Amino acid sequence: MCYPRDVGILLFHEAEVLDFAGPFEVFSITELAERKEKAFRVKTVSHYGGLIKARNGLIVKSYYSFETAPLFDILIVPGGYGAEEIEIHNSDLIQWLQEQSTKVELLASVCTGAFLLAKAGLLDGLPATTHWMDIDRLETEFPDVTVVRNTKYVDAGHIITSGGISSGIQMSLHIIRRWISEEAALNTAKRLEYDLTGI
Repeated sequence: MCYPRDVGILLFHEAEVLDFAGPFEVFSITELAERKEKAFRVKTVSHYGGLIKARNGLIVKSYYSFETAPLFDILIVPGGYGAEEIEIHNSDLIQWLQEQSTKVELLASVCTGAFLLAKAGLLDGLPATTHWMDIDRLETEFPDVTVVRNTKYVDAGHIITSGGISSGIQMSLHIIRRWISEEAALNTAKRLEYDLTGI
């Protein structure tokens, strides 16, 4: 595998901040131990690009729009109110996710980002999880998804879903372990001062 790899993080209005900021931080600081080089290039993408008002009023600027975005190796889809109540009705975003699923090597969701993947039909027949407060809704609204409870993340191969908010950090560390090595994941967790238990 050639490095650095490209990670795209989807942004939209009312996205949960730690859902995207946690994975952004994890992938941004990960290094290849043998070369002390960055393992990932991390960029944000939103429907039209420009400024996004995330949950609780944080303003962030996305690097790319859907139209200008490059090909990513990994795409992270956050959750929050914007996912479960607004973007789930955005047909352009749902179609973009369907298209991206055929292009990226790995598609991952944090929290209720799973609802966007489910709406796109990408979780049909797969095990998946989401925030514990929304897991009954996921099971009810998307009966073709095999809902997994009481877990931080579910690795279904091409698609990984994680539980609520901070679970995205643990999921990202799992991806690093899977793609690079246990050592790289542990080194990244140590830099973050993240509890290494269960990674």
